[in-house]
Amino acid sequence: MFIRRRNPLDPLGGTETPESYVLSRRRALKVAGGVAGVAALGGGGYAGWQWFRGSDAEVIERGNTGTEAQQGLSRFFPAAPDRRFTYGRPETVEAEAARYTNFYEFSSFKSSWRNVGKFKTEPWTITVSGLCRNAFKLDIGDFMARYASRLVERQYRLRCVETWAMAIPWTGIELGWVLKDADPLPAATHVRFVSFDRPSEAPGMAGTPEMPWPYTEGLTLAEAANELVLLATGMYGHPLLKQHGAPVRLVVPWKYGYKSIKSIERIELVKSRPATFWTTLDPEAYPFQSNVEPDVPRPWPQDTERMLGTGDVFPTQLYNGYGQYVANLYVG
Repeated sequence: MFIRRRNPLDPLGGTETPESYVLSRRRALKVAGGVAGVAALGGGGYAGWQWFRGSDAEVIERGNTGTEAQQGLSRFFPAAPDRRFTYGRPETVEAEAARYTNFYEFSSFKSSWRNVGKFKTEPWTITVSGLCRNAFKLDIGDFMARYASRLVERQYRLRCVETWAMAIPWTGIELGWVLKDADPLPAATHVRFVSFDRPSEAPGMAGTPEMPWPYTEGLTLAEAANELVLLATGMYGHPLLKQHGAPVRLVVPWKYGYKSIKSIERIELVKSRPATFWTTLDPEAYPFQSNVEPDVPRPWPQDTERMLGTGDVFPTQLYNGYGQYVANLYVG
């Protein structure tokens, strides 16, 4: 059991969630992980496995927004590659990455891709506000146009706290450029990110109204300004699929995947550490910082990771292997 009470000195935000839900999540994760075993069974077991996986074409097509807005965004792809970053391992096949996603707004299982059909990514606006001199609000198309010259493609590894990992070519804008335009005030110490809140389009959200929706995440201002942090708008040379957090998400490659919040609507500069979705639920298992640390269970042992698609197992690296870029943030 990994539920803990929130520190009373922490800033307030969200709502406390019943212990029964956190425990049910553990059970759901066990069920989701056990689905792989049905492939070895005959009859209905194999049919269930095929339903879970779907075809590669189906998995990709379900996630396409199919809107004029997405077609318009396609003109920004592919972006120039930033060759400073390499995986150090084989790239994850796109369909495998799209098939196996955590997006609890749509499902507590890894088949979230099946439930994103009603999700509307047009129109979509991004608001940057809070303790800054230049707050702004832009349509996603205008946002992309504003930062078109800053778009880059980077090969990043993404590490989930559940110990699976991906190697993905992300396209995005360094968050630091956006924060520079916003011009934070001296009082700003953290950045809060807020996702959408539309239960009518998200069955996972509708089915768990007791959860602290909308999904929120946060970074210190120093972390957010680090050059590795991307506001990602695409993968594999095209706009994001819905199950990956279309039309814009965060990618923080040295932290566990739940820190890389999907489908962002608001970016807020704030004066204290914000409450976040998983930290509100279980601060010991999902602490605010959540750096990849092989020697610290969170709550699973974290010393190895399994690559999606191939099942190859690699030793986990501190900061997911990005220590040369971020270790200075945590000195002392």
